[in-house]
Amino acid sequence: MSTYTITPPQRLQADIDLPASKSISNRALIIHALSGCRILPTNLSVCDDTEVVSRALEHMPDVIDIKAAGTAMRFMTALLAATDSGCHTITGTERMRHRPIQPLVDALRRLGADICYAGEEGFPPLVIRGKQLQGGPLEVPGNVSSQYISALLLIGPVLSAGLELRLKGTIISRPYIDLTLWTMREFGADADWISTDAIMVKPKPYEPRPYTIENDWSAASYWYEIVALSKEPDAQVTLSGLMDGSKQGDSSVRYIFSLLGVKTKFGSRRPGTPTTVTLRKNGRCVPRMEYDFSGQPDMAQTFVVTCALMGVPFRFTGLQTLKIKETDRIEALKTEMRKLGYVLQDREGRELCWDGERCDVAHTPPVIDTYEDHRMAMAFAPVALRQTVDIRHPEVVSKSYPHYWDDLARAGFGISEK
Repeated sequence: MSTYTITPPQRLQADIDLPASKSISNRALIIHALSGCRILPTNLSVCDDTEVVSRALEHMPDVIDIKAAGTAMRFMTALLAATDSGCHTITGTERMRHRPIQPLVDALRRLGADICYAGEEGFPPLVIRGKQLQGGPLEVPGNVSSQYISALLLIGPVLSAGLELRLKGTIISRPYIDLTLWTMREFGADADWISTDAIMVKPKPYEPRPYTIENDWSAASYWYEIVALSKEPDAQVTLSGLMDGSKQGDSSVRYIFSLLGVKTKFGSRRPGTPTTVTLRKNGRCVPRMEYDFSGQPDMAQTFVVTCALMGVPFRFTGLQTLKIKETDRIEALKTEMRKLGYVLQDREGRELCWDGERCDVAHTPPVIDTYEDHRMAMAFAPVALRQTVDIRHPEVVSKSYPHYWDDLARAGFGISEK
């Protein structure tokens, strides 16, 4: 069992080449397959989640193992169901086999898909016999994972009648839905909102075209955390390959972290052009933070750790999808933050709050468990700026940011293996 001990840099002045966006890469790969284009998108993410999609699309084996990649499971399920690609079984890790997929399977079946559960009802693995689907009007809950909705949208252009998707109830993670629609339009799809709760995708085929993937704003969030937690007034990190006006939902990190004293400066404001982003302290911080993360659930861990270590009480809502991620992130955060001396409260699995309550620390340095969850490792590593910390199973970062530890070392952090 591998464990890294993380210690802080003597001085924080770093230039970091961020990884490509996993979210855009996975969407672009599915669209690439549906378009019949022979030229792969450039600057594809090299993380685990994207590589399992790439391998599946290249080889199309009878049994497709997407490991722990939730996006891949949802997107590949829809693609296999809506294309004449034969019969496939799609499966994953033990945790993946306990992550729900019934809302997507039910929706695809209503479109005529031939899908059977190979194990427990409502969960992977699935046996899928692909065929041309008719499409048409479809109603699905809006308060489920946006990956289900994105999976349906991505196949919309290849359905005979297109897709009119109506979302019932509260719509969560809307920025991820918007990212899907934007990426589809980049490849010529005719797809957009027709009302506040309905999306129309016309049966207009994707257009094969060269495409370059933007770098990842989710990865950038950990560097914002690092600048926020640094005690150096002149701390500075410069990040590459990000765009002002990005469609990535997590690009809102720059606005939220401005409340915690981090200033963002773009090297260029030219629309659609990747540029450098420089992070510095602005010397201002709110005394308390309340935020609804329903649009950016993947950033919750980052802000929980940052706010607590900065002594900023918080109430974070819109966290209902955290319980069905790589781990139950609500319980994982409560457990690991207690190791640092912070007592969090949750409310019905939808909110996390910290009112300043502290507890005794049982072990120094604290040993953080990562629960096979890449974001637990990356959100807790910057704790080293306030105290030495051990990260157990650090290899989990390969899911989205394979060179995270190399980048930390490049920024001057000490990283030693126990």
